[in-house]
Amino acid sequence: MAHYCVKQFKRKHKVDITGNPKALRRLRNACEKAKRVLSTICETDIEVDYLHQGIDFSLTLTSAKFEQLNADLFSKCMEPVERCLEDAKMKISSVNDVVHVGGSSRVPKVRQLLQDVFKGKELCQGINADEAVAYGTAVQAAVLGGNENGKLQGFSLLDVTPLSLGTGSCVTLSLHGCSNTKKL
Repeated sequence: MAHYCVKQFKRKHKVDITGNPKALRRLRNACEKAKRVLSTICETDIEVDYLHQGIDFSLTLTSAKFEQLNADLFSKCMEPVERCLEDAKMKISSVNDVVHVGGSSRVPKVRQLLQDVFKGKELCQGINADEAVAYGTAVQAAVLGGNENGKLQGFSLLDVTPLSLGTGSCVTLSLHGCSNTKKL
């Protein structure tokens, strides 16, 4: 989305801001805010005063345009889900609940794509997404710390993407040999 805004600024003002890290950071921050707003309403304005050389930036962005700009990224988000099902040799029909957490859980298009992967199954809404991430982090810490109390026996870390990579935090856990949910 920030790349799109850079192109729009260049098209409108005939000025390239790619060499201005401060302007790019301010624009990325404005785009991040717009992304959050577009999770709840259909249109928002991205505005940055004095973005570059005293020139203000303003752009109205719709949720449809946001989805178009990020369609390839949204599709890539579904690949690990599908791969996880394949690796676990699980049929979609054997999944009882779909719990979606993290920043992307607020993006309507990502929720819709995830629901499509699970053939229309409703996503579990009764779980606080932020608390679930914190809980998953605690489970990851227990696994990495040796799990002295044995409550996580059979769990293994399949995939971990740290927040420091700018992708958000992603932890995939597997309970080997068991298709039921185990309360920890």
